Amino acid sequence: MFQASKVAIVGLAFGAFLAPAFAAPAQEAVDRTFERIAAGVSRAGLEPVVDIDHARLAAEAGVEMPPSRVQLFSDAAVNSALLAQDLSTGLDLPFRALTYAGADAVQVSYTSADFLKRRYGLDDTEALAAFDAALAPALDGLDGVEPVPVPTEGLADGYGILTLQSAHDVPETVARLRAIVNAQSDTVWFGEVDFTAEAAALGVDLPPAVLLLFGGPAPGGVAMAKFPSIGVDAFCQKLFVHAAPEGGSVVLFNSIVALAELHYGTSAPPHAMLDERLTATFAKALE
Repeated sequence: MFQASKVAIVGLAFGAFLAPAFAAPAQEAVDRTFERIAAGVSRAGLEPVVDIDHARLAAEAGVEMPPSRVQLFSDAAVNSALLAQDLSTGLDLPFRALTYAGADAVQVSYTSADFLKRRYGLDDTEALAAFDAALAPALDGLDGVEPVPVPTEGLADGYGILTLQSAHDVPETVARLRAIVNAQSDTVWFGEVDFTAEAAALGVDLPPAVLLLFGGPAPGGVAMAKFPSIGVDAFCQKLFVHAAPEGGSVVLFNSIVALAELHYGTSAPPHAMLDERLTATFAKALE
């Protein structure tokens, strides 16, 4: 179900290559907390999906940003229950936790069930409670670092979700999007998650639904430089493709502008430029 590319952890190979604006202790502190979360994921029996080292990948591309690493991990039963309620939730699945250097200390940000409830108008309290219950052990025992959920103030149904319609079925749409993403010279492919196959292994029948994961180290680093907490959803850009009831497919992805405004109350020109570039690129693939 998980098809993660080896390049997804390429940033981890450059442990000594730090962005010069940030001291080694800051990177070491981020790495230490990141590894504690990874250990918690293992203890909780969750499935690692992909690890992405934002700062080292950005540094390799010549862009400075604060030390930052995100990890995605999964629980198939939790995913399937939420997707059965609303397929669109696949844009915010599976679990993810961002570890980054804040102004004074390491910070950890994660997506909570309350975020899902507000962004998708969910009312299945059992499925939402199961989401938080499965996530909690992975974020426990971080030695003085208190994980903080992604802000939900001002969050409403559909907030910051950009949508494109595809006349093609899901496999063809995925193939077209994968091809155009890989054709970008400044983009790295991280992998994909086939939620339908994951659910089928549990005996749950879902329409075709696939999450694509990729990122642009240089533009992503610029976007995160003064807005690091958006890295829980940005840099590792997510494209979620699911079958449309009337035929064809629906493609969902995040607005970087909306994410910045949710986290910081403001955005910057690079965020709008990324939104425009991504929308134009994806639309071209679907022609």
